[in-house]
Amino acid sequence: PEHTPRNQFGSIIVKTKTGIPVKLVFVRNRNNKRDWLTVLSTDLSLSDEEIIRIYGNRWSIEVFFKSTKSLMKLGTEFQGRSYDMMISHTTIVFTRYILLEWLRRNENDDKTLCELFFRLCDDIQDMALSTALQSLMSLFVEQLNSVGSRKSTLLKNQLQLWIDSQASFIKALFGQLGWES
Repeated sequence: PEHTPRNQFGSIIVKTKTGIPVKLVFVRNRNNKRDWLTVLSTDLSLSDEEIIRIYGNRWSIEVFFKSTKSLMKLGTEFQGRSYDMMISHTTIVFTRYILLEWLRRNENDDKTLCELFFRLCDDIQDMALSTALQSLMSLFVEQLNSVGSRKSTLLKNQLQLWIDSQASFIKALFGQLGWES
C-alpha cells in the first residue's frame, strides 16, 4: 500500500526484553483514521518508508495465502498423498484465485487501465484468458485420449466434476469435451 508521510507518525528504536534492538514505525490505520498501527523491523538501517513498503508487500502475500486457505479450501478440500496431486490441487486453487481477482479488478479497480499495466503487457503476446483456458484444456484432453487407461478414465471423471462445479461462464468455455472411448 502507498503511504504518504502524513500517514506516518514517526519511529523509535528500542530494545526488546532480551536485548534485541528493533525499530518501531507508527502509521495511521487506513481502515480507522483515528487509530494507528505499529510496524516492527529488526533491520535498523532501513528508512521508515522502506519498512512500510516492505510490510505492505508482505501483507499482500499474507492476505493471498489466508484467502486461499480459508475461502478456497487450500489444504482442506483435497486429501491426496502424492506430490503431483498436491501440486495439481494447489495450481487449481491458485487459478481460481487468479480468476476471481481478475473479475474483481475488472469490476472495481481502475488501476488495471493504467499505463504501467499496458507497458507490462507489451512484453506478453496478446491472448484472451478464455482462449488460453480453451487451448490448455484441449491439450489436456488430447493427452488424456492418447493414454487410454483406467487412470485416464478416473482423471476424465474428476475433470468433468471440476468443470461442472465451476461458474457458468467457465463451463461455457469448455463446451463438450472431445473424450474418445
